[in-house]
Amino acid sequence: MFFDFLSLFLTLLIFWRQPCIILFMLSLLTLLLVLCELGFPTLMLCIVYPFSHKAALFWSDYITRRSARMLFSILGKYRKFDLIGDEESKKNLPSQFIVISNHQSLLDIVVYLVYFADRVRFVAKDSLNSVPMVGKMLRTQGHCMIPRRGSPSVAMKSIDKFGKRMLDYGKCPVIFPEGTRSRDGNLGTFYAAGFRRLCEATKLPVVLCALDGGWKISSLDSIFTNLYRGAYRVKVLKIYDSPGGKEEQLKILQEAPKLIEKQLEIWRKNEK
Repeated sequence: MFFDFLSLFLTLLIFWRQPCIILFMLSLLTLLLVLCELGFPTLMLCIVYPFSHKAALFWSDYITRRSARMLFSILGKYRKFDLIGDEESKKNLPSQFIVISNHQSLLDIVVYLVYFADRVRFVAKDSLNSVPMVGKMLRTQGHCMIPRRGSPSVAMKSIDKFGKRMLDYGKCPVIFPEGTRSRDGNLGTFYAAGFRRLCEATKLPVVLCALDGGWKISSLDSIFTNLYRGAYRVKVLKIYDSPGGKEEQLKILQEAPKLIEKQLEIWRKNEK
């Protein structure tokens, strides 16, 4: 085993000037730095989670406030992968609001935590409970974990409780009306039930956002091919007053995909 490793090391050393080798080594360095940044707080969160909610909340907040930003700093430094958040479009945001957006990858959560400076909490599937850091972090911080196999009434009651928590905590709920991540970057169907229930539970204004870039790195093999010189883009497209009823809520959901699709076309056209 030692000689196999030594042989591989010497081979890389001989060809270190090759661009593909350099990129490969930078990928490994990036992965190592990300693991170092997230590893310790994740370990601490897993240790304290069963015993102390206060301690678990400390490490969860540490991950969302510091580690999330450091993640994109590392990606920007060593992979030239940027988080491009449109700051101008955020200037007229109300103090509290509902965010609706398209959905492309698990990193969407990190993107919005950074973009909105930890003001947001998410409606997510409870299947994320199987992800050690993510599941514990979401539960500790009061996000909404929708039972994947539960009845619709159970899901709606979870959203009701979530909406009340957001009003009490002064946080902004985020919901992805598509319900699942887009694997190819194309928009899926926007479903109304969860969004309408959240509107009724909170009576908050609605902020429509678009994001792009996550679908390119949604799988392990695509990370190494598409991460380099890539970007995650996010922008506030429109701010709606609190919808007064079903008709206004559905009107927002009808307009939202059109506005998002238009923004995606602009971003992707400029990339060419």
